[in-house]
Amino acid sequence: MLATILIILVVIIAAVLIFAAIQPSDFVVTRSASIRAPAEAIFPLINDFKRWPEWSPYEKLDPQMKRTLSGPESGKGAAYAWEGNSKAGKGRMEIVNSAPAALVALKLDFEKPFRANNTVDFTLTPSAEGTTVTWTMRGGRPFIAKLMGLFMNFDTLVGKDFEAGLDNLRRASEK
Repeated sequence: MLATILIILVVIIAAVLIFAAIQPSDFVVTRSASIRAPAEAIFPLINDFKRWPEWSPYEKLDPQMKRTLSGPESGKGAAYAWEGNSKAGKGRMEIVNSAPAALVALKLDFEKPFRANNTVDFTLTPSAEGTTVTWTMRGGRPFIAKLMGLFMNFDTLVGKDFEAGLDNLRRASEK
């Protein structure tokens, strides 16, 4: 009886590991919001890291977070490094492309709580109501992330932060 239970347990664990291994190796999280403001009013909030505390939900994770800005004041080459508590972690982002009132593209590298290298795009598209802002993050999923993804939905987890950030961006832009 014990041998049968052990075999079943090993088969279940093997099935979970195999299922995790065949999951996609990349992820994409995207959220959009309509903001009643011209792209020219929204763009500076995204293109200048000094303005991120006005809207980014990640700025509130650790009030004592150490922030270091380098490179140009805004636009391509501007960089932001941070080191904070276990929620904020440690990492660096740099603007790699900046098209006025249209796009801000970032290279985002996390060191803690886990290593990850992602890309982030903020796309601003004129709309009848003002501007549609789309926040997209892309990256690779190593095996451990695939395994964790079986038990928690990364899109939902990160997506709710993006939704909060876009809502904050809306409030900051529409005042």
